[in-house]
Amino acid sequence: MKVDLISEHADPLAAVGGVDSGGQNVHVAELARALAGRGHRVVVHTRRTSERQPRSVTMAPGVTVEYVTAGPPVPLSKDELPPYMPEFGERLAERWAASPPDVVHAHFWMSGQAALRAADGVPVVQTFHALGTVKRRWQGDADTSPAHRIDTERAIGRRADAVLATCGDEVAELRAMGVPERRIAVVPCGVDLSVFRPDGPVAPRTGGRLILSIGRMVPRKGVDTVIRALRRIPDADLVIAGGRADDEEAVRLYDLARAYGLERRVHVIGSVPREHVPALMRSADVLVTVPWYEPFGMVAIEAMACGVPVVASAVGGHLDTVAGCGVLVPPRRPRALARALSDVLDHPGRRAQLAAAGALRARARYGWARVAELTEAVYTQVIDGTVGRLAALGG
Repeated sequence: MKVDLISEHADPLAAVGGVDSGGQNVHVAELARALAGRGHRVVVHTRRTSERQPRSVTMAPGVTVEYVTAGPPVPLSKDELPPYMPEFGERLAERWAASPPDVVHAHFWMSGQAALRAADGVPVVQTFHALGTVKRRWQGDADTSPAHRIDTERAIGRRADAVLATCGDEVAELRAMGVPERRIAVVPCGVDLSVFRPDGPVAPRTGGRLILSIGRMVPRKGVDTVIRALRRIPDADLVIAGGRADDEEAVRLYDLARAYGLERRVHVIGSVPREHVPALMRSADVLVTVPWYEPFGMVAIEAMACGVPVVASAVGGHLDTVAGCGVLVPPRRPRALARALSDVLDHPGRRAQLAAAGALRARARYGWARVAELTEAVYTQVIDGTVGRLAALGG
Protein backbone atom coordinates (compact mmCIF):
# COMPACT_ATOMS: atom_id res chain seq x y z
CA MET A 1 0.00 0.00 0.00
CA LYS A 2 0.89 3.64 -0.34
CA VAL A 3 0.24 4.99 3.16
CA ASP A 4 0.26 8.69 4.04
CA LEU A 5 0.59 9.61 7.71
CA ILE A 6 -0.44 13.13 8.77
CA SER A 7 1.20 14.59 11.88
CA GLU A 8 0.74 18.32 11.68
CA HIS A 9 2.70 19.41 14.78
CA ALA A 10 4.71 16.29 15.69
CA ASP A 11 7.59 16.02 13.23
CA PRO A 12 8.98 12.47 13.39
CA LEU A 13 12.47 13.90 12.83
CA ALA A 14 12.25 16.44 15.67
CA ALA A 15 14.13 16.08 18.94
CA VAL A 16 11.89 14.64 21.65
CA GLY A 17 11.37 16.35 24.98
CA GLY A 18 9.89 19.78 24.27
CA VAL A 19 6.44 20.97 25.32
CA ASP A 20 4.89 19.81 22.03
CA SER A 21 7.42 17.09 21.21
CA GLY A 22 6.98 13.72 22.84
CA GLY A 23 5.20 10.43 22.43
CA GLN A 24 3.39 11.30 19.20
CA ASN A 25 6.66 12.12 17.42
CA VAL A 26 8.07 8.74 18.45
CA HIS A 27 4.86 6.90 17.58
CA VAL A 28 4.63 8.33 14.08
CA ALA A 29 8.31 7.70 13.36
CA GLU A 30 8.30 4.11 14.60
CA LEU A 31 4.96 3.23 12.98
CA ALA A 32 6.24 4.58 9.66
CA ARG A 33 9.39 2.44 9.88
CA ALA A 34 7.46 -0.65 10.90
CA LEU A 35 4.94 -0.25 8.08
CA ALA A 36 7.76 0.21 5.60
CA GLY A 37 9.32 -2.94 7.01
CA ARG A 38 6.14 -4.76 5.99
CA GLY A 39 6.61 -3.59 2.40
CA HIS A 40 4.47 -0.45 2.31
CA ARG A 41 5.51 2.94 0.94
CA VAL A 42 5.04 5.55 3.66
CA VAL A 43 4.97 9.34 3.46
CA VAL A 44 4.69 11.44 6.63
CA HIS A 45 3.29 14.95 6.16
CA THR A 46 4.17 17.47 8.88
CA ARG A 47 4.11 21.28 9.05
CA ARG A 48 7.13 23.24 7.88
CA THR A 49 8.68 25.11 10.81
CA SER A 50 11.74 26.55 9.05
CA GLU A 51 12.48 27.97 5.62
CA ARG A 52 15.60 25.79 5.62
CA GLN A 53 13.60 22.56 5.67
CA PRO A 54 13.55 20.85 2.27
CA ARG A 55 10.36 19.70 0.60
CA SER A 56 11.10 16.11 1.58
CA VAL A 57 13.61 14.03 3.54
CA THR A 58 14.20 10.29 3.40
CA MET A 59 13.80 9.15 7.01
CA ALA A 60 14.32 5.41 6.50
CA PRO A 61 14.09 2.89 3.64
CA GLY A 62 10.56 3.24 2.32
CA VAL A 63 9.76 6.29 4.49
CA THR A 64 9.75 9.93 3.36
CA VAL A 65 8.94 12.98 5.48
CA GLU A 66 7.34 15.80 3.48
CA TYR A 67 7.13 19.31 4.91
CA VAL A 68 3.90 21.19 4.24
CA THR A 69 3.78 24.97 4.20
CA ALA A 70 0.84 26.08 6.35
CA GLY A 71 1.21 29.40 8.08
CA PRO A 72 4.56 31.03 8.76
CA PRO A 73 7.55 28.65 8.52
CA VAL A 74 8.50 29.12 12.17
CA PRO A 75 7.98 27.02 15.30
CA LEU A 76 4.51 27.53 16.77
CA SER A 77 2.80 25.86 19.69
CA LYS A 78 0.12 23.41 18.64
CA ASP A 79 -2.56 25.64 20.16
CA GLU A 80 -1.59 28.32 17.61
CA LEU A 81 -2.05 26.01 14.61
CA PRO A 82 -5.85 25.72 14.05
CA PRO A 83 -6.08 28.83 11.80
CA TYR A 84 -3.58 27.22 9.42
CA MET A 85 -5.26 23.83 9.10
CA PRO A 86 -7.40 24.85 6.07
CA GLU A 87 -4.17 25.75 4.26
CA PHE A 88 -2.58 22.50 5.43
CA GLY A 89 -5.57 20.61 3.97
CA GLU A 90 -5.36 22.49 0.69
CA ARG A 91 -1.67 21.65 0.31
CA LEU A 92 -2.44 17.99 0.99
CA ALA A 93 -5.22 18.04 -1.61
CA GLU A 94 -2.81 19.41 -4.20
CA ARG A 95 -0.29 16.65 -3.50
CA TRP A 96 -2.91 13.91 -3.48
CA ALA A 97 -4.44 15.11 -6.74
CA ALA A 98 -1.11 14.28 -8.36
CA SER A 99 -0.35 11.12 -6.36
CA PRO A 100 -3.18 9.81 -4.18
CA PRO A 101 -2.37 7.34 -1.39
CA ASP A 102 -4.31 4.14 -0.76
CA VAL A 103 -5.07 5.18 2.80
CA VAL A 104 -4.51 8.24 4.99
CA HIS A 105 -3.78 7.91 8.70
CA ALA A 106 -4.17 11.15 10.66
CA HIS A 107 -2.51 11.66 14.04
CA PHE A 108 -4.03 14.22 16.43
CA TRP A 109 -7.25 16.11 15.88
CA MET A 110 -5.90 18.89 13.67
CA SER A 111 -4.33 16.34 11.34
CA GLY A 112 -7.72 14.67 11.06
CA GLN A 113 -9.33 18.00 10.22
CA ALA A 114 -6.84 18.61 7.41
CA ALA A 115 -6.95 15.02 6.14
CA LEU A 116 -10.73 14.88 5.86
CA ARG A 117 -10.69 18.22 4.04
CA ALA A 118 -8.26 16.83 1.46
CA ALA A 119 -9.08 13.12 1.19
CA ASP A 120 -11.65 13.24 -1.65
CA GLY A 121 -12.66 9.60 -1.41
CA VAL A 122 -9.41 8.22 0.02
CA PRO A 123 -10.12 6.29 3.26
CA VAL A 124 -9.10 8.14 6.43
CA VAL A 125 -8.04 6.43 9.66
CA GLN A 126 -7.78 8.60 12.77
CA THR A 127 -5.64 8.31 15.92
CA PHE A 128 -6.33 11.15 18.34
CA HIS A 129 -3.43 10.54 20.80
CA ALA A 130 -5.28 12.79 23.25
CA LEU A 131 -8.91 13.88 23.50
CA GLY A 132 -10.14 17.38 24.26
CA THR A 133 -12.90 16.06 26.54
CA VAL A 134 -10.35 14.39 28.79
CA LYS A 135 -8.00 17.37 28.77
CA ARG A 136 -10.85 19.73 29.68
CA ARG A 137 -12.03 17.40 32.46
CA TRP A 138 -8.63 17.41 34.17
CA GLN A 139 -7.30 20.88 33.37
CA GLY A 140 -10.48 22.93 33.55
CA ASP A 141 -9.81 26.63 33.03
CA ALA A 142 -6.09 25.89 32.55
CA ASP A 143 -6.86 24.07 29.30
CA THR A 144 -5.45 26.18 26.47
CA SER A 145 -7.04 24.18 23.64
CA PRO A 146 -9.17 26.10 21.12
CA ALA A 147 -12.83 26.31 22.08
CA HIS A 148 -13.94 24.30 19.03
CA ARG A 149 -11.60 21.36 19.64
CA ILE A 150 -14.13 19.05 21.29
CA ASP A 151 -16.83 19.63 18.65
CA THR A 152 -14.26 19.17 15.89
CA GLU A 153 -13.08 15.88 17.40
CA ARG A 154 -16.66 14.62 17.52
CA ALA A 155 -17.10 15.46 13.84
CA ILE A 156 -13.81 13.78 12.90
CA GLY A 157 -14.68 10.66 14.87
CA ARG A 158 -18.01 10.34 13.10
CA ARG A 159 -16.61 11.00 9.61
CA ALA A 160 -13.41 8.95 9.70
CA ASP A 161 -13.55 5.47 8.18
CA ALA A 162 -11.94 4.06 11.33
CA VAL A 163 -10.70 5.43 14.64
CA LEU A 164 -7.77 3.79 16.42
CA ALA A 165 -7.95 3.99 20.21
CA THR A 166 -4.67 3.39 21.99
CA CYS A 167 -6.31 1.83 25.07
CA GLY A 168 -9.59 0.50 26.37
CA ASP A 169 -10.29 3.64 28.38
CA GLU A 170 -10.27 5.69 25.16
CA VAL A 171 -12.90 3.41 23.61
CA ALA A 172 -15.40 4.50 26.27
CA GLU A 173 -14.56 8.16 25.62
CA LEU A 174 -15.03 7.71 21.86
CA ARG A 175 -18.36 5.97 22.32
CA ALA A 176 -19.53 8.84 24.52
CA MET A 177 -18.56 11.22 21.67
CA GLY A 178 -20.87 9.35 19.31
CA VAL A 179 -18.24 7.39 17.37
CA PRO A 180 -19.83 4.10 16.22
CA GLU A 181 -18.18 1.22 18.06
CA ARG A 182 -17.99 -0.86 14.89
CA ARG A 183 -15.48 1.67 13.53
CA ILE A 184 -13.24 1.73 16.62
CA ALA A 185 -10.18 -0.52 16.88
CA VAL A 186 -7.84 -0.76 19.86
CA VAL A 187 -4.29 -0.51 18.55
CA PRO A 188 -1.73 0.39 21.24
CA CYS A 189 1.43 2.39 20.90
CA GLY A 190 4.64 0.39 20.66
CA VAL A 191 8.20 0.13 21.84
CA ASP A 192 11.44 -0.61 20.00
CA LEU A 193 12.34 -3.93 21.62
CA SER A 194 15.78 -3.98 20.01
CA VAL A 195 16.75 -0.88 21.99
CA PHE A 196 14.53 -0.97 25.09
CA ARG A 197 15.51 -4.28 26.65
CA PRO A 198 16.73 -5.47 30.06
CA ASP A 199 20.31 -6.08 28.93
CA GLY A 200 22.49 -3.28 27.66
CA PRO A 201 24.48 -0.28 28.87
CA VAL A 202 23.57 1.30 32.21
CA ALA A 203 24.06 5.01 32.88
CA PRO A 204 26.40 5.81 35.78
CA ARG A 205 24.78 6.68 39.07
CA THR A 206 25.91 7.73 42.52
CA GLY A 207 24.38 7.50 45.94
CA GLY A 208 21.67 5.17 47.13
CA ARG A 209 18.28 4.31 45.71
CA LEU A 210 17.27 5.99 42.47
CA ILE A 211 13.79 6.98 41.32
CA LEU A 212 13.48 8.15 37.71
CA SER A 213 10.84 10.41 36.16
CA ILE A 214 11.13 11.11 32.45
CA GLY A 215 8.78 13.03 30.17
CA ARG A 216 7.71 16.42 28.90
CA MET A 217 7.95 19.35 31.28
CA VAL A 218 4.28 20.20 31.68
CA PRO A 219 2.24 20.33 34.92
CA ARG A 220 -0.16 17.55 33.90
CA LYS A 221 2.69 15.02 34.06
CA GLY A 222 2.39 15.21 37.86
CA VAL A 223 6.09 15.39 38.69
CA ASP A 224 5.31 17.75 41.58
CA THR A 225 3.42 14.84 43.15
CA VAL A 226 6.62 12.78 43.02
CA ILE A 227 8.59 15.52 44.78
CA ARG A 228 5.98 15.74 47.52
CA ALA A 229 6.09 11.95 47.90
CA LEU A 230 9.89 12.01 48.16
CA ARG A 231 9.63 13.73 51.56
CA ARG A 232 8.40 10.38 52.93
CA ILE A 233 11.05 8.23 51.22
CA PRO A 234 14.44 8.45 52.94
CA ASP A 235 17.72 7.56 51.27
CA ALA A 236 16.39 7.93 47.72
CA ASP A 237 17.22 10.40 44.97
CA LEU A 238 14.89 11.55 42.21
CA VAL A 239 16.17 12.20 38.70
CA ILE A 240 13.81 14.26 36.52
CA ALA A 241 14.59 14.07 32.80
CA GLY A 242 12.91 15.88 29.92
CA GLY A 243 12.58 19.35 28.45
CA ARG A 244 15.24 21.88 29.41
CA ALA A 245 16.60 22.42 32.88
CA ASP A 246 15.61 26.10 32.59
CA ASP A 247 12.02 25.46 31.42
CA GLU A 248 9.36 27.22 33.48
CA GLU A 249 8.08 23.88 34.74
CA ALA A 250 11.57 22.61 35.53
CA VAL A 251 12.29 25.76 37.54
CA ARG A 252 8.97 25.36 39.38
CA LEU A 253 9.83 21.77 40.27
CA TYR A 254 13.29 22.66 41.52
CA ASP A 255 11.87 25.53 43.58
CA LEU A 256 9.38 23.08 45.11
CA ALA A 257 12.20 20.66 45.95
CA ARG A 258 14.19 23.46 47.57
CA ALA A 259 11.17 24.55 49.60
CA TYR A 260 10.96 21.02 51.02
CA GLY A 261 14.71 20.85 51.67
CA LEU A 262 15.16 18.23 48.96
CA GLU A 263 17.45 20.16 46.62
CA ARG A 264 20.33 17.71 47.15
CA ARG A 265 18.09 14.72 46.37
CA VAL A 266 16.22 16.08 43.32
CA HIS A 267 18.19 16.32 40.08
CA VAL A 268 16.58 18.11 37.11
CA ILE A 269 18.77 17.09 34.18
CA GLY A 270 16.79 18.32 31.17
CA SER A 271 16.41 16.51 27.88
CA VAL A 272 18.26 13.24 27.33
CA PRO A 273 19.16 12.18 23.77
CA ARG A 274 16.80 9.45 22.64
CA GLU A 275 19.61 6.94 22.21
CA HIS A 276 20.64 7.40 25.86
CA VAL A 277 17.18 6.88 27.36
CA PRO A 278 17.37 3.06 27.70
CA ALA A 279 20.65 3.26 29.64
CA LEU A 280 19.18 5.94 31.90
CA MET A 281 16.12 3.78 32.55
CA ARG A 282 18.22 0.72 33.36
CA SER A 283 20.12 2.76 35.95
CA ALA A 284 16.96 3.33 38.02
CA ASP A 285 15.56 1.19 40.82
CA VAL A 286 12.04 2.26 39.83
CA LEU A 287 10.47 4.50 37.20
CA VAL A 288 7.58 6.69 38.27
CA THR A 289 5.05 8.24 35.88
CA VAL A 290 1.99 9.77 37.53
CA PRO A 291 0.26 12.18 35.12
CA TRP A 292 -3.24 13.41 35.85
CA TYR A 293 -4.40 11.75 32.63
CA GLU A 294 -2.52 9.75 30.01
CA PRO A 295 -3.84 8.66 26.60
CA PHE A 296 -1.31 5.82 26.49
CA GLY A 297 1.97 6.37 28.31
CA MET A 298 4.94 5.25 26.22
CA VAL A 299 7.45 5.91 29.00
CA ALA A 300 5.89 3.19 31.14
CA ILE A 301 6.14 0.63 28.33
CA GLU A 302 9.73 1.60 27.55
CA ALA A 303 10.73 1.18 31.19
CA MET A 304 8.94 -2.17 31.40
CA ALA A 305 10.76 -3.34 28.27
CA CYS A 306 14.03 -2.39 30.00
CA GLY A 307 13.15 -4.55 32.99
CA VAL A 308 12.59 -1.58 35.32
CA PRO A 309 9.70 -1.68 37.82
CA VAL A 310 7.03 0.94 37.13
CA VAL A 311 4.80 2.88 39.51
CA ALA A 312 2.14 4.77 37.53
CA SER A 313 -1.08 6.67 38.00
CA ALA A 314 -4.23 4.62 37.47
CA VAL A 315 -5.40 6.54 34.41
CA GLY A 316 -5.84 6.02 30.67
CA GLY A 317 -3.43 3.67 28.98
CA HIS A 318 -1.76 2.69 32.26
CA LEU A 319 -4.90 0.70 33.08
CA ASP A 320 -4.03 -1.55 30.11
CA THR A 321 -0.25 -1.57 30.19
CA VAL A 322 0.88 -1.38 33.82
CA ALA A 323 -2.00 -3.15 35.58
CA GLY A 324 -0.91 -6.57 36.76
CA CYS A 325 2.82 -6.07 36.16
CA GLY A 326 3.45 -2.73 37.86
CA VAL A 327 1.94 -0.65 40.64
CA LEU A 328 -0.97 1.72 40.04
CA VAL A 329 -1.80 4.63 42.34
CA PRO A 330 -4.39 7.43 42.21
CA PRO A 331 -3.13 10.60 40.51
CA ARG A 332 -2.22 13.63 42.61
CA ARG A 333 -1.95 11.60 45.84
CA PRO A 334 1.55 12.04 47.29
CA ARG A 335 1.02 9.83 50.33
CA ALA A 336 -0.30 6.92 48.28
CA LEU A 337 2.59 7.35 45.86
CA ALA A 338 5.11 7.40 48.71
CA ARG A 339 3.73 4.14 50.08
CA ALA A 340 3.88 2.48 46.65
CA LEU A 341 7.43 3.66 45.92
CA SER A 342 8.65 2.65 49.38
CA ASP A 343 7.15 -0.82 48.98
CA VAL A 344 9.01 -1.32 45.70
CA LEU A 345 12.28 0.17 46.93
CA ASP A 346 12.27 -1.70 50.25
CA HIS A 347 11.68 -5.17 48.79
CA PRO A 348 14.25 -6.44 46.25
CA GLY A 349 12.20 -9.55 45.54
CA ARG A 350 9.19 -7.43 44.70
CA ARG A 351 11.30 -5.29 42.37
CA ALA A 352 12.61 -8.35 40.55
CA GLN A 353 9.10 -9.78 40.18
CA LEU A 354 7.74 -6.55 38.71
CA ALA A 355 10.76 -6.16 36.43
CA ALA A 356 10.33 -9.64 34.96
CA ALA A 357 6.55 -9.28 34.53
CA GLY A 358 6.88 -5.90 32.83
CA ALA A 359 9.54 -7.08 30.40
CA LEU A 360 7.45 -10.12 29.48
CA ARG A 361 4.35 -8.02 28.79
CA ALA A 362 6.26 -5.47 26.73
CA ARG A 363 7.73 -8.20 24.52
CA ALA A 364 4.40 -10.00 24.12
CA ARG A 365 2.14 -7.05 23.34
CA TYR A 366 3.92 -3.86 22.43
CA GLY A 367 6.61 -4.50 19.84
CA TRP A 368 6.28 -2.28 16.77
CA ALA A 369 5.98 -5.31 14.49
CA ARG A 370 2.73 -6.29 16.23
CA VAL A 371 1.44 -2.70 16.29
CA ALA A 372 2.12 -2.33 12.55
CA GLU A 373 0.37 -5.64 11.83
CA LEU A 374 -2.75 -4.51 13.73
CA THR A 375 -2.68 -1.12 12.01
CA GLU A 376 -2.28 -2.73 8.59
CA ALA A 377 -5.33 -4.92 9.27
CA VAL A 378 -7.43 -1.78 9.81
CA TYR A 379 -6.05 -0.18 6.64
CA THR A 380 -7.01 -3.27 4.67
CA GLN A 381 -10.56 -3.20 6.00
CA VAL A 382 -11.16 0.47 5.27
CA ILE A 383 -9.73 0.09 1.75
CA ASP A 384 -11.86 -2.97 1.08
CA GLY A 385 -14.94 -1.41 2.66
CA THR A 386 -15.29 -4.36 5.06
CA VAL A 387 -15.18 -2.45 8.37
CA GLY A 388 -17.15 -4.38 10.97
CA ARG A 389 -16.51 -4.65 14.67
CA LEU A 390 -12.95 -3.42 14.47
CA ALA A 391 -12.44 -3.40 18.21
CA ALA A 392 -11.88 -7.14 18.13
CA LEU A 393 -8.55 -6.56 16.35
CA GLY A 394 -6.81 -4.90 19.26
CA GLY A 395 -6.13 -5.61 22.92
